[in-house]
Amino acid sequence: MIFRLPTPGRAPDPLPAMNPTDAFSDPQAVSRYAERTTRIVPGLRDLHAMAGLLLAERAPADARVLVLGAGGGLELAAFARARPGWRFDGVDPSAEMLRLAAATLGPLAPRARLHQGYIDSAPDGPFDAAACLLTLHFLPEPERRATLAEVRRRLKPGAAFVVAHHSFGADEADRWLARNAAFAVASGVPAEQAEGSIAAIRERLPVLAPKRDAALLREAGFAGVELFYAAFTFKGWVAYAA
Repeated sequence: MIFRLPTPGRAPDPLPAMNPTDAFSDPQAVSRYAERTTRIVPGLRDLHAMAGLLLAERAPADARVLVLGAGGGLELAAFARARPGWRFDGVDPSAEMLRLAAATLGPLAPRARLHQGYIDSAPDGPFDAAACLLTLHFLPEPERRATLAEVRRRLKPGAAFVVAHHSFGADEADRWLARNAAFAVASGVPAEQAEGSIAAIRERLPVLAPKRDAALLREAGFAGVELFYAAFTFKGWVAYAA
């Protein structure tokens, strides 16, 4: 799921064309989450497969895995199908999206404990691996750094952590956002909606440049940071708890 942590003492602000209240609380909108996300994130299913493979390089067959932003359950289900011995703790602020995650998991649901909230709601672990997909681009830099540090605190030394989200420099934003919108239109998203998302992303998301995203991982206590996924405006890294 994509979400933004609130400033302490207040609810998160809605995002034009990507309103969390509408997209992640309304049951009808939530029911369309998987279809919508697949249309706007290039190679989403392959991203899940690659993330699972990277986590499995160091995680044992009976790993305990933390998934932050787990609402919808797409990555949970992909990881659970690929690794029958893994157990999961999934964290998300939306009750509706967590219900969708449970439904998406279906018979795999007993292997996942779902927690409503933010990173502070996650168990202390220690976890053998962690993932945070399509989430961190909603966090301003100080909150993002703090969230990454809290994930690191919950991981065993050497454990793999996979992240993926919007990441681009300000000087290249127009070019890459237009390409991402064109991908969405080619995937069936109405052109007006896809083009409207360009302004929403530019105005409301605190997107960082790839070099800064990688630096934040290192500042939060991760080493061996490597880019493994690049799809228009989206980038993904694997890193390891130092």
